Amino acid sequence: MGRREICARLPHAGAMCLLDGVLSWDATRIVCTAGTHRAADNPLRRDGRLHTICGIEYAAQAMALHAALAGGGHGETHAGYLASVRDTRCSVAFLDAIESDLLVEVEQFTREEARAIYRFVLRSAQSELLSGRAAVVLNP
Repeated sequence: MGRREICARLPHAGAMCLLDGVLSWDATRIVCTAGTHRAADNPLRRDGRLHTICGIEYAAQAMALHAALAGGGHGETHAGYLASVRDTRCSVAFLDAIESDLLVEVEQFTREEARAIYRFVLRSAQSELLSGRAAVVLNP
């Protein structure tokens, strides 16, 4: 799945749609790729830099995409809200310094009617860059 298909399933538009591709997905997990961390026009950049903590937005978009795909959605998107982020670990200061594409892995480990909890990891070709857990509130 490429960028066009991803952006059609997310409520983000233009440069704010951060994911470029899907390598794999199933009922509980998705692995996406992104090269937008290197883009000078990335809307999350501040003072020309992209702080690693902004990787949470990459993970949130992967969670939203997973919810759309696992729910069978092929068009209509539903709003979801990031309710909390916990156990966050950053191993680098800036994502824009990473030359390789990012791998964005999220795994849903609980889901109830209107909420889900995901574990997320952002990796480069060489190492883990960011990890944590996120609770998402889903709007039907």
